[in-house]
Amino acid sequence: RTVLCNDPEMTLPPVNIPVDTTKLRIEKTAIRRVPGEAFHLLHNLEYLWMPYNSLASLSGITFKGLRRLQELRLDGNNLISFPWESLASMPQLRLLDLHNNELTSIPPDAARYVKNITYLDLSSNKLMTLPQALIATWASLQAVPYFPSDNSKIILGLQDNPWVCDCSLYEMVHFLNFQSPNIAFIEPRLKCFTPRSLAGVFFSQVELRKCQSPVVHTSVAKVKTILGSTVLLRCGTTGVPIPELSWRRADGAQLNGTVHQEISSDGMSWSILGLPVVSYLDSGEYICKAKNFLGATEAFISLIITDSDSESTDDPNSSAKGTWSGKASGMEAAAYNDKLVARYVITTSTVPTLGAGAGTGDSLLLPDTAQDSNAQNLLVSPTTGQQEPERMVRSVRVLGDTDQSITLAWKAPMAKNTTVFSVLYAVFGERDMRRINVEPGKTKVTLYGLLPKTKYIVCVCVKGLIPRKEQCIIFSTDEVVSAGGTQKLINVVVISVACVIAVPLTLVVCCGALKRRCKKCFVRKPKDVQESYVTFESLSPGAKAKGVEGEYLTRHTPDESNRLLSARSSVDSEAIPKTEGQPNEYFC
Repeated sequence: RTVLCNDPEMTLPPVNIPVDTTKLRIEKTAIRRVPGEAFHLLHNLEYLWMPYNSLASLSGITFKGLRRLQELRLDGNNLISFPWESLASMPQLRLLDLHNNELTSIPPDAARYVKNITYLDLSSNKLMTLPQALIATWASLQAVPYFPSDNSKIILGLQDNPWVCDCSLYEMVHFLNFQSPNIAFIEPRLKCFTPRSLAGVFFSQVELRKCQSPVVHTSVAKVKTILGSTVLLRCGTTGVPIPELSWRRADGAQLNGTVHQEISSDGMSWSILGLPVVSYLDSGEYICKAKNFLGATEAFISLIITDSDSESTDDPNSSAKGTWSGKASGMEAAAYNDKLVARYVITTSTVPTLGAGAGTGDSLLLPDTAQDSNAQNLLVSPTTGQQEPERMVRSVRVLGDTDQSITLAWKAPMAKNTTVFSVLYAVFGERDMRRINVEPGKTKVTLYGLLPKTKYIVCVCVKGLIPRKEQCIIFSTDEVVSAGGTQKLINVVVISVACVIAVPLTLVVCCGALKRRCKKCFVRKPKDVQESYVTFESLSPGAKAKGVEGEYLTRHTPDESNRLLSARSSVDSEAIPKTEGQPNEYFC
């Protein structure tokens, strides 16, 4: 028996349908819903066609008991979802037509119930993607058709949907491009709808990447920095699609900074959290979260603030491990924490303004230096500062003295007579550091009370400024003393050799001069002997007489040569520049 209902004013399915009905057609009516018990008595029903009604939803029990049903046509309705689990009640179902509805998605569980469907039309809906489980089910059935005896195929209708061509469609595109002869498509030339760059492009022409869950990359788990610095915390992620990065604090406090996003050349997405002028309130755990539709991953970075520029700073965490327990200024902290001394003071052209600091010999306590921090994940820059007379202190060197004292010297060509220098020194690796203020105009100081065979760190800078890394030096007292002793030995040897060579020559010259003087008194020499040529070499770096190069040949009398021999002629004497027109100093 076939029953046809097509009254356009009908709002509910008819009741008392004959139980021997095998084909029921309810078409072009105003029915919006189907009661759950409407078809329970139709055990012989094989074809249920309900096209072009106004159905908006279906209950899971609507098709209960229809075990002989082979075709279910629901095209042309307003269905936004379909009860896929109800297919378990229709084991003989082979055709399911959901064409021209409002379906927006298909749940992954649908793959369990469509294995017996040989004709499935999902075209002209609002589907943007299909679950991978459903694609995998179809792909696994490609090699074995449902009915091996009659060469039947699986027919799929997927056209006219707003497909989003991203990684979620990777499996589907691959499935369509490498389809089996056992599967046929109503329209095989499917097109992308979004993104805009791929709109209208056929699936066969796009190259998509497989989806990947987000992975968070941080090369440092703990960061230490000084109070008032600017800290940049970096967090990177990989994944397909590119995950979204977000920051939050573990304690729920509000972030005191700005976030900048960038993508590196290798495709990694980075999020940089900038914390300007950090305070103790910024200490704590920071969480970087990477998220895409496959899941989310988090990474933790611990920030520790360890320095204070003034005694009046209110430290709410003063009892916490790693904070300052004594008075210290930013200058001492920088000297201890530079690249040679501390890892995170970046050399810049500006330095913070500091107070007068402690008096000569003040003892200061410094915090431990973070050992696991990475300069790529932490950038500490000084706060608003004053401009230093750039590179005023240069060539810091240690001169050997004794194993308990050393002499520290440096050059300051741009310094004035009123410039005061500060010397900061400490046993390398210890927390105690001392400061000595040098008298104005001096560029040398002796440090007493050092420990023998001990490594020290020492920095020199203009008072009130932060020393730079080139103004610091690391030395060991035993090495300095050894080097000083070696230098003294070299000096003694050089002087001894000079004396052995110079004294006999001096005696010979003096005897010759004395002999000539005696002969002058008793013997009158011929005119051609009274004059002689003497070769002189200039000692002065000053200007030479014009037109004279190399050796100087000058004609002198014996009295003149004797006078010249008595002038300053030591090679070790400091050469004094001469102005043009003045005589240079010579030695014979």
